[in-house]
Amino acid sequence: MYPGHHNPDSLAYVMANSGLEVTHGELEAESNQIAHLFRSHGLEKGDSIALCLENHVAFFKICWAAQRSGLYFTAISYRLQAEEVEYIVNDCEAKVLITSSHLTDTFNGFKDKLVNNPICYMLDGTVDGATSFEDAYADQPKTPIGDQAWGQSLLYSSGTTGRPKGVKKPMPAMPFPETDPVYDVRRVRYMFDENTVYLSPAPLYHAAPLAFTLNVLRYGGKVVVMEHYDSERALELIQAHQVTHSQWVPTMFVRMLKLPEEIRTRYELDSHRIAIHAAAPCPVAVKEQMIEWWGPIIHEYYAGTEGNGSTVINSEEWLNHKGSVGKASGECTVHILDDHFNELPVGESGGVYFSGGGKFEYLNDNEKTSASRSPQGFSTLGDIGYLDDEGYLYLTDRKSFMIISGGVNIYPQETENALITHPKVMDIAVFGVPNEEFGEEVKAVVQPADMSDAGPELEAELIAYARQQISHIKCPKTIDFLEELPRHPTGKLYKRLLKDKYWQ
Repeated sequence: MYPGHHNPDSLAYVMANSGLEVTHGELEAESNQIAHLFRSHGLEKGDSIALCLENHVAFFKICWAAQRSGLYFTAISYRLQAEEVEYIVNDCEAKVLITSSHLTDTFNGFKDKLVNNPICYMLDGTVDGATSFEDAYADQPKTPIGDQAWGQSLLYSSGTTGRPKGVKKPMPAMPFPETDPVYDVRRVRYMFDENTVYLSPAPLYHAAPLAFTLNVLRYGGKVVVMEHYDSERALELIQAHQVTHSQWVPTMFVRMLKLPEEIRTRYELDSHRIAIHAAAPCPVAVKEQMIEWWGPIIHEYYAGTEGNGSTVINSEEWLNHKGSVGKASGECTVHILDDHFNELPVGESGGVYFSGGGKFEYLNDNEKTSASRSPQGFSTLGDIGYLDDEGYLYLTDRKSFMIISGGVNIYPQETENALITHPKVMDIAVFGVPNEEFGEEVKAVVQPADMSDAGPELEAELIAYARQQISHIKCPKTIDFLEELPRHPTGKLYKRLLKDKYWQ
């Protein structure tokens, strides 16, 4: 399916703050115009474009144009520095770059360093080096191009552990507009149709929000796009738009749970049928509270931008397998391997690998692509976990975050899960810092709910709180406090930015 298949007068999406609305007919017409613009510049199937935008009303129009033109489209975080955007635009070899006047300073910082001479456009204004995008496609035909073909996203990892890398997946094999079986599986699982009202509270450049919103539009639903996340505003939008579906990351759950009770109970959420979450581990206590509040409507999945496999779990299953991220979905299989790539038995932790899922490679990085594969041909996202005797997967942590103290392996996620439930903790990061005797020791950096509480008394209170729940060796020896942790809007924590300060 694609926008042209739907009622042209039905609403495709609305921008939550500005109130700007776009119908399926408008999305169809303008994505066709932009597709003609791409062809007029000589872009052929398999070529690349890039867009670096805030959650902008034109975002979906550009993505649909690329999707129907057989192009790779790279959505770039608008929060990146100029040098980081420059690297991605050059690395993905974009032939067209689209940005907005909101990012003028960023664009000016890299425009003279683009090596492939992409055609640069700007929305909502122009600057030297970028012409008006709206004017560029305004006179193009609103009918489809003659050689429509499915395109594919080419997104970059968020760079939480190093320089981001492009995840390149094969183009869909089916001719346009036949339905991709992968999308159809998601449609059936989450019951997407023309009556779906989907709240997207996250930045659209991230893999999950981008894929899910495009999927909802594919099947004729309506998307409510939050320009910026705010916990109470999200609840207000569920009530105002009678939202049926939504997607979250665990930090959003934490922040909603820490709202005052009178705010949490102020809004009617009866329309809300399916709440999807992923992108980061969710502490058991947090998910328990969310299911108690919202009911058994919460669905979790584990997957990556790489699309090499996934697991899924609904609320009923999770309540019987607390802490699990689910069982393998579709035709993929989960394997737990030791450091020598041997399969481990039930209950033993090791590297989490998939077989039978989608294919991918890291763009321009054969070494990283090879490192993600086992000799058997399985692929991994770099996570550690184990399977129970029913085949449910439990994630322990990322291998790169593991702390080795006195020869003991410590996974920070367990310590973080213990401390995030403390009422005075808004956010937390745990990692290893140098220790002359043990090699590493456990360190916590906490964002307090109230910064005025920060100090030795809260540090002692939190360490004692952790020791009541987990082994003392896993508890932080010391705790520092920050007003805000460097967390990506998608929920991923930039631990390296914190950790590097202690290792330098």
